[in-house]
This record gives sequence, C-alpha cells and structure tokens, in this order.
Amino acid sequence: MVRRPFGLLIGAALVVVCTLALVPVRDAVTVATPALVLVAPGIVAGLVGGRLDGVATAVLAALAFDIVFVEPYGSLDVHLVDDVVALVAFGAVALTVATLVALAADRRRSAEQRAEEILALSEDRERIHREQRRLVFEKTALEQADDARRALLRSVSHDLRTPLAAIRAITSDLRADADYDERTRHELLDVVGDEAERLDRLVANLLSLSRIEAGALVPDIQAVDLDELVTDRVRRLSRLLRDVTVATHLPPGLPLVDADYVLVDQVVTNLLENATRHTPPRSTIRIDARGGEGVVAVSISDEGPGVPPAERSLIFEPFRTGSSAQRSSGIGLAICRAVVEDLGGTISVGDAPAGGARFTFTLPIHRPTPLPGAGEVDEVAS
Repeated sequence: MVRRPFGLLIGAALVVVCTLALVPVRDAVTVATPALVLVAPGIVAGLVGGRLDGVATAVLAALAFDIVFVEPYGSLDVHLVDDVVALVAFGAVALTVATLVALAADRRRSAEQRAEEILALSEDRERIHREQRRLVFEKTALEQADDARRALLRSVSHDLRTPLAAIRAITSDLRADADYDERTRHELLDVVGDEAERLDRLVANLLSLSRIEAGALVPDIQAVDLDELVTDRVRRLSRLLRDVTVATHLPPGLPLVDADYVLVDQVVTNLLENATRHTPPRSTIRIDARGGEGVVAVSISDEGPGVPPAERSLIFEPFRTGSSAQRSSGIGLAICRAVVEDLGGTISVGDAPAGGARFTFTLPIHRPTPLPGAGEVDEVAS
C-alpha cells in the first residue's frame, strides 16, 4: 500500500499536471473550470496518502489556483471581490473534499486491517484447533498402544507361564527319577510335547503380530493347494485334536488359490486351535471348502457355545476375546483377519449348523499368468 510522502508527491504532481494542462485555455474558460479540475489532486492524495496528504495537496491546489488562474496572474494578489469569493470557496471545497475522502480512505484501510487481523486470528485459531486435534489423536494412539502393551504383557505372562510351569514340573519329576510306569512316563512326555507346541504357536503368533503392526508383513504369493494344506495341518496337529473328531469335506477338483502357504497354514492352525478351545471333548470339528465367484471359501465349525452377535466384530481385534474364551491370548483371530485381508480375502464368524461357531475365510482363486508371446503363437498356429 502507498504511504506518505508518496501521497503528497502524487498530489503535487497532479496539481502541476492539471495546471499546465489548463494554462493554454485559461482565458477561454471561467475560473470554475480550473477550480473543479484542481479539486481532483486533493482527492487522489487523500485516497493514497491519508488526510494530511489530502489537506496539503488541497492547499497547494489553492495556491496554484490563485497564482495561475486568478488575475493578476503570477501573484497572490486578488483585486476583485468575485475572485476573492471564488478563491475562498475553492479552498474550502478542496479542503473539505480532501478531508472527507481521506477520512473515508482511512476508515477503509482500518477496516481492511481489521479484516486481515481477524483472518489471521481465525487462521491461528484453526491452526491451534488442528494442533489440538493432532495432540488428542496422538494421545489416544499412545493410550491405545499402552493398553495394547499391558494386554500383551498380561496375555504373554499368563500364556507362557502356564505351559512353562507344566514343562518344568514334569521335567523335574522325570529328572528326579520319580517312580512312574512306562505308560505314565509316555503320557507325561506327551504333555511336555503338547505344551512345547503350544509355546511354539504362541511365539509364532507374537512374531506375526509384531510384523503386522510394523507393516513388515510381505506375503509370498503363490499357487496353494488348500486340500493339501488342510490335510497336512490336521495331521500335524493330531495331538492338539486328539480329544475331538475332525471331519473334512473338501470337494475334488478344488481350485488353487493365490496365497502365502505359510501364512494360510498359520490361519488354519489358529482357527483349529480356537475351535478345540471352545468345543467340548468328543465333539466334531468340521472343515468345509467350496469354490465360486472367483474365491475359495473355507469354513471351520465347532460344536461349542458359539459367538454372540454382539461379540462377532470384537473377537478379531488384538487382545479381545469372547465371553466364553478360555486360555486365549486374544491375538490368534486378529492375526487371521490381518493375514486373510492382506491376501485379498475376507473372514467372518457365524452360527454353525450344530449350534457352535463357524469361521469362514475366503481367498482369491489362482489365475495363471499367460506366458509372453503365447497369444502370438496361437494366432500363427491358427
């Protein structure tokens, strides 16, 4: 914005320009014409520089009017009453108009300045609000992370301590040459093996959870035969599943899926372990699979109490367990969801036909990648 002394300089320059422009025709016009024209510099100076510049320019215009356009030319003497009245009227009008215009310009500038200050305050307030929201979000995230750490510590301390206590007790007895018959010794060794496998599954889940939370889970996508994977997994979990009956219903010709064999193996393991935890002894766990609409759906059903509808979206959250959960770390189902969704599938829980829970996950059907140039070979052959 232009400030003094530029307003006064511009006003003085306009006085000079207007005066020089009117001198050649001053004898052909009345004194009213230069009086009207010389009011303009004061208005411009008032708009540009403010009230003082406008008043000063009006004084200069009055002097120029008297010297150049009021006879006798070239002096400040005024002999006629009409000329005196004209000079006084011009001075009064010029000063009044310049003052009013300058005041209006000052008010406009003040209003613009206030508007800028209000806008700046509004932006500052919005920035403060954004910063507050960011801090609240970070605080919430930190609280959630702290809650997750506490839950993890509680879960791990319990889930690790229980099998370790059993292994320590049994190995201490066996090392002390306790008087056990051969059958009892084999049963105790089976317990040690079961608890060791349980620890291995827990450690695998914890490692997978840390990779998922760190964003380091990178699936190795390949064509996977679910029939082979499920059969092998059931065989390897025979001790875990020894108190139940596992019925598999995998139709022949089940399509291959695009997935990571190791990760899907972990999903099936967690779902089977979850089923054994909730189903009563001597009941049946059913594994079904079907293909259709570009995916293969695998369902694992048990005959336990099921999952209430209100808990079905919660049990897939880390460290969240259902009301009927027993000895659960609360991370197995969370890993299942993270893995399946990362592989492009879905996972859900519903009611099983026998009244228990049925967990169903889907994986995309394998689409063979065409070999480069295969289309050209076919065209040539045709």
